Amino acid sequence: MKKFLKLFSLFILAIILVIGGIFVYNWRDRQPGYSIDLKLENKTPQPLLAGFAKKAITPTIIDTWNDVNGDNKYDEDDGDTFNDLNKNGEFDAFWIAGMSNAKPAQGVHDEVWSRVMVLDDGKSRIAMISMDAIGFLHGDVIDIRNRIPKELNIDYTLLSSTHTHESNDLVGIWGENIFNSGVSPEIMEYVKAQTVAAIIEAAGKLRPAKLVFAEDLSGRDSVLMKDTRKPIVKATGIHLMQVLDLENNQTLGTIINWSNHPETLWSQNLLISSDFPHYVREGLENGVYNGDELMQEGIGGVAIYFSGAIGGLMAPHPSIAIHDPFTGTPYSEPTYEKTKALGDHIALMSLEALKLRGDTLTASSISVRAKTIFAPLDNITFKIASGIGLIKMGMPEYFKSRTEVGAIRIGPAMFLSIPGEIYPEIIFGGVEAPDGREFDIQPIETPPIQDFITDKYKFYLGLSNDEIGYIIPKSEWDTGKPYLYNDERDTYGEENSLGPETGPLIYKSLIEVIKDLK
Repeated sequence: MKKFLKLFSLFILAIILVIGGIFVYNWRDRQPGYSIDLKLENKTPQPLLAGFAKKAITPTIIDTWNDVNGDNKYDEDDGDTFNDLNKNGEFDAFWIAGMSNAKPAQGVHDEVWSRVMVLDDGKSRIAMISMDAIGFLHGDVIDIRNRIPKELNIDYTLLSSTHTHESNDLVGIWGENIFNSGVSPEIMEYVKAQTVAAIIEAAGKLRPAKLVFAEDLSGRDSVLMKDTRKPIVKATGIHLMQVLDLENNQTLGTIINWSNHPETLWSQNLLISSDFPHYVREGLENGVYNGDELMQEGIGGVAIYFSGAIGGLMAPHPSIAIHDPFTGTPYSEPTYEKTKALGDHIALMSLEALKLRGDTLTASSISVRAKTIFAPLDNITFKIASGIGLIKMGMPEYFKSRTEVGAIRIGPAMFLSIPGEIYPEIIFGGVEAPDGREFDIQPIETPPIQDFITDKYKFYLGLSNDEIGYIIPKSEWDTGKPYLYNDERDTYGEENSLGPETGPLIYKSLIEVIKDLK
């Protein structure tokens, strides 16, 4: 018996060591020594060069499947089966990210993209990319940066995710189940290769350019979103930068920045899609249609959509109706009709704002401040998911994740690089310390970030260079009873955040990069 117990103990110890070794290996720093501490400053307006490009990053659907009970989730225990169209004996699934696990794509509704603008003021050259993805981790951003040919002379690259909940998983936690990553290594490689190809193409298309800044701050867009968590602070406002060819006045491309979760299609959709950003971009580029009838002409070029301050949670929730801008038909249920109505509204408001042309610049300058920061990782689920290899985030310091903040000034505009889904009250004001909060403190993230920005035009680029999840004011943090505001239900957000120190850290770091560009 003693010998058996000894052998059994050694066996258990061996298992513990193996599991521990796996965790430690997966927690390793995947970019050892990487850090950015960049300051590019140019206060003298110069002639600009600009180039735009877009490359599809859409997966090719190989196998389809049969949903026996119609629950939109693949479960063999329910009798679900797959159609082995390539005859390899395996289910080659692309798992749709967002909402839940076990959602293999059945097809493609619209292409998903990496869209790129390269801008050069004669002193500095930057690339700004928006990718149709639920998120793109910082390590993968670094990998793309390292792949950009040196001869392109790009000084800084910003990569933001639109956060569509209808495209394939590029983070890892939306696979078949909670123990299997949803990321296809082949598709991840394809996404990176296509993104670099788009950067190269945009840099090869540089043309003398001028900029047109515009915005819609009317608040009309407030009916297109719901703030699903108190305090109610909606991130309204559409921010635009149109880039025109200086010689022929044709549109090279347009930056659109708006704050709403691209999840209009909600949890039942099984088609790859960029959600409403697809219709926003189509409207800007090719015009807004009511059926086959052109209602508003587009402006051409490459439209690039950036999500803004979408935490909180800014969402086109099924409980709100979006009215068709032409027929007035209300759409509440998650459908492509509702998605198009939402996208058409933003496209129409954007085109209207651009007609008014707030400021046009034939010369401008680029300044950049970006820096690496290390955010404490307190989320136990994230620790485990990283340890078993679901999320390849890595930790250069003890339970600290490497991420990045930044600020870009282009003429009269500042573009703030925010590495996650920031709560609007941190940006616009309204942070509270409600009853039921976990920490007995008053608001830390005050005054709001917008008060520190003196630039006329403000662009808040969420999920930029990383997806660290929700950035929540610490005085609003709540993980148990009593619930915030003495509500009967718990809050949503904390389970998808690095931890309670994330809000104060990102707030402080963003203010630092803003002040560094004064």
